[in-house]
Amino acid sequence: MSQATYQDLYWTSPDGLKLYARDYRPVSESGLLPVIAIHGLTRNSADFGAIAPVLAKAGRRVIAVDVRGRGKSQYASDPMTYVPPVYAGDIAALLEDQSITRAVFLGTSMGGLITMALTAIRPQAIAAAILNDVGPEVAIEGLTRIAAYTGQPVVVNNWDDATAYAKRINEVAFPHYDDAQWADFARRLFVEDGAGVPKLAYDPDISAPIKAVGSGALVPDLWPLYRTLAQRPTLIVRGANSDLLSPAILERMLEDGEKVTAVEVPGIGHAPMLDEPQAQTAILGFLSEQG
Repeated sequence: MSQATYQDLYWTSPDGLKLYARDYRPVSESGLLPVIAIHGLTRNSADFGAIAPVLAKAGRRVIAVDVRGRGKSQYASDPMTYVPPVYAGDIAALLEDQSITRAVFLGTSMGGLITMALTAIRPQAIAAAILNDVGPEVAIEGLTRIAAYTGQPVVVNNWDDATAYAKRINEVAFPHYDDAQWADFARRLFVEDGAGVPKLAYDPDISAPIKAVGSGALVPDLWPLYRTLAQRPTLIVRGANSDLLSPAILERMLEDGEKVTAVEVPGIGHAPMLDEPQAQTAILGFLSEQG
């Protein structure tokens, strides 16, 4: 198998949902710990399309998940299950399904919150963690920006419209992107419906818990869980222009963890796509020190 390809992997959540992941396998068995990659709030496994083949080439199996309600994973009948503790339970079910006892967790934004939540139910499974532009609390500016568009109706008629939407929502994070990069970005955010019209690749109801009880549904007080996580080797990747992971929060995270290191990606906001050379170099270096 080429290092750039992946297999489709399906497993079942504790409440019976059919969930999906991209399974990138190394060319040859290395014995290294696998990497479980978990995306952000409105995203999906395609976000790891750049970094996963690099890690597979380095000998790691990478399982990039579609969290429930996103991508190819089934939508939940109860939208109030769209919260990190439930997502963490879904990841625990994946580990059981694949007989994985320990792994390195790579979490972008919400994926990092899910990784922290996993420490409450399966701490022994986390050998090390990479948190991509997220901490145990988030800056209100970033949370407000994300809440403003999450779950809102989006009307697009073609891929040009989808590309324009992708740019409008994310240009603050990637001011250097050109038209081709925005077109590629749209292909990660949207899928075609039966008539060939792009639609967002997530259930609009993922915003239900936020609308019901406020931002605390997404980001409760996670500092105790972070301190547990930070007892393991932890790498924090921060976009230099991030409005979600502030310098002050990052400084406190570094102070609270003896095994925590950080890298900043210049010119990028929330969140780095992990195709940036600074991010990839830091991640490969960090993983080289893990089992």
